Amino acid sequence: MTTEPETTDEAEPGQPGAGAGEVEPGQPGAGAVDGVPETEGTPGSGAAGDAESSAEGTAGSEAAGATESSEGTAGSEAAGTAEGSGDAAKPTEAEAELAAQRVERERIERRKAEKQAPIEAGTKLSGTAADLLAAVRAVESGAKPVASAFSEPPAPRRPAPEPERRPEPVAAPAGPAVPAAQAVAGVRAVLTEGGAPEALAPQLAALLGDGADLQLREDPWQLLRVSGVRPEQADGFARALLGAECGPDDERRGRAVTVWLLEQAALAGHTALEVAALTTALAQRAVPDPDTAVQSALAEGEVLVFQDALDAAAPAAEAEAEEEGAERPVRVLIGLERYALAEESLADALGRVMNSVPKEDGSAADWERAAASAGGSAAELIRAVAGHGLVLHTGGDASGAEAAALLSAARGLGLRTWAAAHSRIGCDRFTARLAPSDLPGGPQQGPGTGVSTVAGLLSGAEGPGRDADGALVLDLLVVLDAPQLDVETAAMLAESLPDGARLVLSGDPGVLWSAGPGRVFADLLAARVCPGIASRTPDPGPIGELISGIGVGELNQVEAPGKEVVIVPVRDAGEAVHRTVQLVADSVPRALGVPAEQTQVITPGHGGAAGTRALNAALKERLNPGPGRFGGFDPGDRIAYSPAPGRTLPGRVVKADADGLHLEIPGAPVVVPKERVEQCVRHGWALTAHQAVGSRWPAAVVVLPGDAAQSLTRPWVYTAFGLAERHLSVVHGVEQALPRAVAEVTAKPRTTRLPALLRPQVPAAD
Repeated sequence: MTTEPETTDEAEPGQPGAGAGEVEPGQPGAGAVDGVPETEGTPGSGAAGDAESSAEGTAGSEAAGATESSEGTAGSEAAGTAEGSGDAAKPTEAEAELAAQRVERERIERRKAEKQAPIEAGTKLSGTAADLLAAVRAVESGAKPVASAFSEPPAPRRPAPEPERRPEPVAAPAGPAVPAAQAVAGVRAVLTEGGAPEALAPQLAALLGDGADLQLREDPWQLLRVSGVRPEQADGFARALLGAECGPDDERRGRAVTVWLLEQAALAGHTALEVAALTTALAQRAVPDPDTAVQSALAEGEVLVFQDALDAAAPAAEAEAEEEGAERPVRVLIGLERYALAEESLADALGRVMNSVPKEDGSAADWERAAASAGGSAAELIRAVAGHGLVLHTGGDASGAEAAALLSAARGLGLRTWAAAHSRIGCDRFTARLAPSDLPGGPQQGPGTGVSTVAGLLSGAEGPGRDADGALVLDLLVVLDAPQLDVETAAMLAESLPDGARLVLSGDPGVLWSAGPGRVFADLLAARVCPGIASRTPDPGPIGELISGIGVGELNQVEAPGKEVVIVPVRDAGEAVHRTVQLVADSVPRALGVPAEQTQVITPGHGGAAGTRALNAALKERLNPGPGRFGGFDPGDRIAYSPAPGRTLPGRVVKADADGLHLEIPGAPVVVPKERVEQCVRHGWALTAHQAVGSRWPAAVVVLPGDAAQSLTRPWVYTAFGLAERHLSVVHGVEQALPRAVAEVTAKPRTTRLPALLRPQVPAAD
């Protein structure tokens, strides 16, 4: 690695403040409640940028208060319908994706309704839910041992049922329901009376539906349903409306805070929380009787309860222990219905994929000849796919060549193949790996191997199409960037596969996990329910060597004769901004020939003196100065567009007119209406690692200011450094915090149920 000498040949740019009450793009929050400024969240994340996480420290959750949080709640529709291109008859990819998610969730809920009757709102807790909660309290109080408290074993999960498919064309969505003006006015009056921002009225009217104003007056803590509102803010609103009747022991408050905590846990990646963690968090939020609050939320059907065996991998030993009267290790979890249904649907769908007999798509000899021709790790991958419905493929960026070899071999055997990546940049990079004969329109007979984004495939905007039963018309699907799959997206993908189709999930397990709840790829790797093929193809060059060391917890010195890796030490955030601008605008283009538009700046957070806001302001001043007449943007500005929570698309501003802000986004142009610009668009010279994951640039400048030391983790460093292809500059101001993070700070755990749901129905691989 090379340490660049300090230079002083450039004036230091200004560092505009971030603004405490500023709402991030994609964040539906609209200011403060009771004078408390809105938290500094990421697009669509609500309170994800909060300094205090509800589940932090009680459930091992991913800190919602880290300087960089996931880019919004995956699958959430809080960010509203994405903008179209002005053609009302043709939905944009984001609109079609949101419509597909709504249709898929409705279908999942219909299927799950056949398995168990829902708890009717307003009834007292009864049945399994009551038994489980009573058993938890008995065990925790010491009144009963685990074996007697949970004398009834969990009902065995039935084998994966035949999917209930039907044609489900993705039609142009009508968009989120627009509440009547009278309803909004009624809610606005209640908000004004309670001292809350009137701007929240449209959201609350849409969320609460008919009689929203009466519901809000009767239960002021419904305000917590708006993303970004915190319990203390809702408490102030409730005091203003209820007066002396308002108290911390109010059942309505306990119920609302329970749901809010689970939503915050979802922002941190959890699909559920253990009962002990949830009750501890409730106590920290001044709920005097956490058990009663949980029971009330269960009785009202706002949350669900689950009992999972801890040693599900050894059912025979468990059965023997039960016969001998030994205690059976279990855990009881509480979760939101939305993520519970998605996780169970994913387990069922993956079970069907794994247990389906592959279609007659070629003889074993043909597969073996294809494997022998490929050689190395690609041969192992081809052989695994030949005999299994689900295969996991792990490796760095270079391992994409193995996935390309698999698709080429499968297409040569007559299979209909498709690949899906997380980002458009990822699609373009993978397409470049495919042989011309394997692309659509190539010399081989057939349509060729298509490549699309995961969002485009699910929305119907891209892809092979669907058959009369609503299943994707393909025999093999390779999903790249698999660690970015949250449970809802993964469930929709798996449910969309026809019987007999093969699914390959490929990705680098060292990168940051999905923005939405779940850790699907990591859970599948840990569960060992299907073959896993580890690539032996190393990423090339000094950057590849550096990344490989970080992956095993070592920050090594690497030889970089061509200045592939350069360390730029800085003393403070101001100098970090100055040196970053100098690198992007001058040093990298002059020394390496990489223009500024092909260099991406990465920093841990949005706020702070060297966050994305400050860096983007300084980079705009140097690279594309202008008055910012349209929402702070000018033609030529690099931007980050968030069409839906958890998704960030890099692009460029083309122009602005009466229709809105015209963006050039890879894949298709986009027009963002003026009223949506503040929520959906930010400057994009500097991004967070979560925003940039799944993409790569010729050069990357990773900025590590001193105030970012506590937020660094090995996955973050691994992801950020791995975004560079030819050159990596590290603006280094965290001293020993960087090697310490690489060596000691691994990914924070997420509480999920997928491994427990998979093991009973899928035999573990030998």
